Parts: sequence; C-alpha cells; structure tokens
Amino acid sequence: MFFPGTMLGGALLLWFILTGLSLIVLIYDLQTNTPAQWVMKLAWILIVLYTGPIGLFIFFLSCRQPISGTHNQFIEAHWKQSVGSMMHCVAGDATGIIFAAIVTFHLGLPNGLDLIIEYITAFVMGLLIFQALFMKSSMGGSYIGAIKKTLFSETVSMNMVMVGMIPVMAILRGVIPGGDNPTGPIFWGISSVATMAGIITAYPINSWLVGSGLKHGMMSAVTDATKPMDMSKHKAPTVSLSTKLGVVVLTIACLVIAVWITSFFVELKL
Repeated sequence: MFFPGTMLGGALLLWFILTGLSLIVLIYDLQTNTPAQWVMKLAWILIVLYTGPIGLFIFFLSCRQPISGTHNQFIEAHWKQSVGSMMHCVAGDATGIIFAAIVTFHLGLPNGLDLIIEYITAFVMGLLIFQALFMKSSMGGSYIGAIKKTLFSETVSMNMVMVGMIPVMAILRGVIPGGDNPTGPIFWGISSVATMAGIITAYPINSWLVGSGLKHGMMSAVTDATKPMDMSKHKAPTVSLSTKLGVVVLTIACLVIAVWITSFFVELKL
C-alpha cells in the first residue's frame, strides 16, 4: 500500500491533496492575474510543489497582486523583494537536492556521502541553471558573465539553504523507516519539511544580498504600469571583497555547525 495505514500516512495523504489544490490555485492565478516574470513563475510552481499550502500562503502575501495593474507597487517592499530572491534560490537548490537524493538512494551510498553529493548537485543546478542560465538576459546576455556575477550570491545562499535542510533530511530519514526511499510518500513528506526549513534559514542572507544590491528580488513582467517600481531603491553593489569573504566564511561555519548538530542525532557515514 502506497500510504501506510497510520496517522502519518493519513497526514501525508491530506498534505499531498492540499499541495495539489495549492498548485491548481497558483497556476490559475499566474495565468490570469499576477504578471510575474516566467522565471519567477517557475520558481513559485516548484516552491508550492515542495511546500504545498505554506508556499501558496507566502505567494499570496508577497507576490500576488490584489488589484490588477498594481504588481510593481505590491512587490516593492524590501521584505517582498527578499522573499522573491529566496524563493528563486530555494526552488533551484531544493530541486537539485531532491534529484540527487533520488539518484543516491538507488546507488546505495552511505548517508554522509549522500549529503555531500546532494550539496554539490544543488549548488551546480542552482548556479548553472536557476541563476546563470535563467538570469543571463538580465545580466548582459552572457552566460559566463552571469556565472561570475552570481557565484558569490549562490554560494552563500546555498550554504544557508543547506543549514536548514541538512538536519531535517538526515535526521528524519535516519529515524523514520522508509524516509530515504523516493518511491514512498514519507520521502516526499520529509523533502517538504526540509524545504520549509531551508526557506527559514535562507531568508536572512537573501535579505542582506538584496539590500546590498547583490541579488535580484521579486521580478515583475509589467513594464508599462501606471506607476513602475522605483528602481532607485535598489542599490548598486558596493560590498567589498573582504566583506564577501567574511560572509562566505560565516555561512560555511553555520553549515559546519548544522552538520555537527545533526551528528548528535544520527550517525553520518562516509
């Protein structure tokens, strides 16, 4: 039986139903109401796929225009721009992590090596596809140039996504039977919880990146609104190299601490 006959199985079934309904609502709104750019539409679809009604709730708060023609004004606040940056990052990273987890399960690798491969896959997918490839048109049109421009932001943002996701994935997969099996519902439930944890830990660094002019925030497809978004509020990057190096070290330290804490609950094997 796909869903175990337990309270957990019933909760997962309800969650997946709510996730399906949330996706329908989101896609309908993106098609008929909210003029987000296509890359943000893809990010929101992936986020709601992974986080269900929680992701839809965040979408309604931060991106969905309440009145037609007001999208630029609605998403102008810094915290909404930060949510857009974070969601774009988490969508790519979580996709890479889940894809790698499916592959490593079938390879029968130890859990510690699983996490390393998941990190590398998520970083590569997040940088080369969701950041550089999907964003190159807004960065001069050069793919290599887009990689260079997004390498720092993807590195620190990815580290903070993993700060939240690693403990959840490793601990829950280790203590719940079937948690690492992508053919069962428990794996997908754990992936949802881990993605939500990654959203929480990734928000502060994305808020800083947007405020420092190092990342794009929430993007609108509207270019001829009555009152376009005031881009003067979006700073040009002025962060020094030493500051960037310090932030990289800080996020790596947070990641090491997250792995260290995880090791108290489940043995990590290489």
